[in-house]
Amino acid sequence: MEEVVTRAIQDDYPDDFAWCYGCGRLNESGHHIRTGWQGENTVTIFEPKPEHMALPGFVYGGLIASLIDCHGTGSAALALHRKNGHEPGDGSEPPRFVTASLHVDFLKPTPHGVPLKAIGTVEEIHPKRWKVNAEVYANDTLCARGEVVAVVMPNTFVRKDE
Repeated sequence: MEEVVTRAIQDDYPDDFAWCYGCGRLNESGHHIRTGWQGENTVTIFEPKPEHMALPGFVYGGLIASLIDCHGTGSAALALHRKNGHEPGDGSEPPRFVTASLHVDFLKPTPHGVPLKAIGTVEEIHPKRWKVNAEVYANDTLCARGEVVAVVMPNTFVRKDE
């Protein structure tokens, strides 16, 4: 049975903030990365497309970094949303995060043609700064490990029309 994320935090981002190339549901050209809860961990399931190839049979490393990045910011949003007494789909607007730092270790070549699964653990390091450790699996093989430090998106990130 294929794993899916039934309710993702990105589903609840307001339209003004749903344009990220990695996780924005309104970005027609984007990856549409979706992150939800799986017990106390976070999970993202993503199937690379043919254009995400590094060389025949393997996924481009930049896609893996993008997956870890958006999984990390989505995981931080899930954790703070839960801390604030909410869950995805309850009608409340979740917090939005941006990446303060991203570190990725590529452990094994990532095979193309299979769904990738990112599993995250979240740690609050400040009320507005969260650390997410993520592991990316292809089937049962751990292919990459990453760390995202995510910060609550500052108000200055609002677009000002001239």
